[in-house]
This record gives sequence, C-alpha cells and structure tokens, in this order.
Amino acid sequence: MNQWTDILAVNDIPRLGARVVRHGSLDIAVFRNAEDEVFALEDRCPHKGGPLSQGIVHGRKVACPMHNWNIELDSGRAVAPDQGCAREFPVKVEDGRVSLDLSAVADVAA
Repeated sequence: MNQWTDILAVNDIPRLGARVVRHGSLDIAVFRNAEDEVFALEDRCPHKGGPLSQGIVHGRKVACPMHNWNIELDSGRAVAPDQGCAREFPVKVEDGRVSLDLSAVADVAA
C-alpha cells in the first residue's frame, strides 16, 4: 500500500536539475527533466556513491558527477556497459506538488 508524502512543489526543482530530500538517514534526489517529468532516486551512484543530485540531467538520465556513469531516472539502472542500480522511489505529481511513496523505507527512517 502506498504511503504518499508531500515533499515540495514541482517549481522548486530546477529544470534539468534536482533537489535533495532527507528521510531519516536517507538522502533522496528528486529530479526534473526538460519535459517536466519528475523522478526520485537515492542520492547515491551505484558505482562509487557519488551524489547523483549534482549530476547533469539529460533526457531521462542523469550523469554522475564523479565518473560520468549514466543512470536511468525512471529505474535507477546504470546504462550499459556499466552495471548497478540506484534505489528508485515512486513519484506522484498532483496540482503542482510532488509526493513520494516512502513506505518501502519505513525501516530506514529514524
């Protein structure tokens, strides 16, 4: 069952950028692409833990600022030939507000 938590306004996220939301000890990067699609991933590259929120958003991907790994925003998967996955969170946008389903991280929240 989804437990939607209102996080921020879509307009608080720059186009082709991200904002970081802290949930317990977990940092979640909330991204907005040029088409105003919104995605949420753990703010940690699966390669060396770089902050994905500081990467460059292009299309439906973000390039990690540390080693330029491309991560798919809708799944968190690294683009081949790289391997790995950043944790993805369900996102809902209604009336200009972004909500995340944080039910899967209830055990992580403090």
